[in-house]
Amino acid sequence: MSRGIHKTIQKVKIPPFWPNDPEIWFLQVENQFTLANITSDATKFNYIVDNLETAYISEVRDIIVSPPATERYVKLKSELIKRLSASQQQKIKRLLEHEKLGDRRPSQFLRHLQSLAGTTVPDNIVRSLWLGRLPWSTQAILATQAKASLDAVAELADTISEAIAPSAQISEASNARESTIDKLTAELAETKIQLANAQANAQAQTHTNHRNRSN
Repeated sequence: MSRGIHKTIQKVKIPPFWPNDPEIWFLQVENQFTLANITSDATKFNYIVDNLETAYISEVRDIIVSPPATERYVKLKSELIKRLSASQQQKIKRLLEHEKLGDRRPSQFLRHLQSLAGTTVPDNIVRSLWLGRLPWSTQAILATQAKASLDAVAELADTISEAIAPSAQISEASNARESTIDKLTAELAETKIQLANAQANAQAQTHTNHRNRSN
């Protein structure tokens, strides 16, 4: 009997742990348990503990040290998924907080954030981070669209961005012209000062020459 059990246990091939998606990893492990006809809760629990790296064991140390009397595998699985997902969510959130709109359209920027977030970060957090990166004028208008879908808000943000862009370009052009005028005015003033100094020097030299001839 013991030989049969040992032979069955040897069939189980636990894949390397996948911290980015522990739920998928557990599905793979449970598929191996099914193929090996392993149904014992304690055996499943021990397999998980034996195959977790130290960094991830620390996440569920309390459960490993003091496992529940029943359904210890279920408890270990649910807590590991929950705790690692929360940890991964915080990491991605910090990553997203450093992203900037740049010269992208609002909808393009949203898709970029969504691709970085994957399925780990909830939509409401992505939405909040995205809105916080938009210009204040755009945010003020979108604040009235709290109940609208994210896709609808992104489309509206694009429309607002396109409407604001021409006036922003005009403002930039106006500022550039004012800067050029100020620069030319300063250069003209400097030229006048130089001419005045040159004229004064010439007059002084003429006066000196006249006195020398008189002597």
